[in-house]
Amino acid sequence: MRFWKTLTMAAAGALLLTAPQARAAYPEKPITLIVAFGAGGGTDLLVRALAPFLEKELGEGARVEVVNKPGAGGEIGFAAIADAAPDGYTLGSINSPNVTAIPIERQARYAMDRLDPLYNLVDDPGAFAANTEGQFKSLADVVTFAKANPNTVTVGTTGIGSDDHLAMLVFQRQAGVTFTHVPFQGSSANEAALTAKKIMLSSVNIGEALQYKQKDPIAVLGVMAEKRAENAPDAPTFKEQGFAAQMSSLRGIAAPKGLPPEVRAKLVDALGKAANAPGFQAKAKELFQPLRLLPPEAYTAELTAATTALRELWASNPWLK
Repeated sequence: MRFWKTLTMAAAGALLLTAPQARAAYPEKPITLIVAFGAGGGTDLLVRALAPFLEKELGEGARVEVVNKPGAGGEIGFAAIADAAPDGYTLGSINSPNVTAIPIERQARYAMDRLDPLYNLVDDPGAFAANTEGQFKSLADVVTFAKANPNTVTVGTTGIGSDDHLAMLVFQRQAGVTFTHVPFQGSSANEAALTAKKIMLSSVNIGEALQYKQKDPIAVLGVMAEKRAENAPDAPTFKEQGFAAQMSSLRGIAAPKGLPPEVRAKLVDALGKAANAPGFQAKAKELFQPLRLLPPEAYTAELTAATTALRELWASNPWLK
């Protein structure tokens, strides 16, 4: 009898050892949210505004820690997202056209098929900004000076292949002028250089320009959109000033490809609820961030279309030479 009891207990122990362990409720540890640009820029402020709302929607004491990984026009941060384990504990912001342009223009450290776009938050049109104490009051002023002084106008952007850089190149071609490109690791450094008069012009998103305009001597010369931006009704479009240049940046949240389905579903649901929270939307308005909320399928479709358009542009007019 004692033999059978011992055998039964041993068999039960073996079953416990071989039975699949119950998966802990996600998330059971902090989530890292990577920003591919420097602190203080539009993307950084947007993501930091989102984080507490995302924590609330994930529940169960969730923590989201924002980490900046700037450099190479966003490539360092985008690669860090793609290289992370697909377990839901590393997410990051991706910015187009940067994220789609980099693998087209060079051998990138990531590929778009290694990223899983979860939710888009912002659609921020490009703009040109100048120091109010400088000589440029309109795009016409810029063109007149640039034609008389080729390669003299210094234009700051957030890096090679960024939407700011592409916007500068598009305008150069349309206006028949040549600028000197000055890339920075983020919009904060770009705007600081403009404020200090280290550059003559800044190619920047309108939301970021308006944010810095609150405290710095900055004037918006034009917005690269079909119509005037709601958050900048006094700023004329490029089109109004005789130039068809249009450029915009989508800013959303992505994960490394291959998330467990239940984790992905929870993240998408939480991101959607966080983005629609009145508190977050009020904060986004305060930061001059024009929201355009897109769930995964619509967001992916936008990025796919943008990639196709950029490949066509690269084939005819490569922005790197």
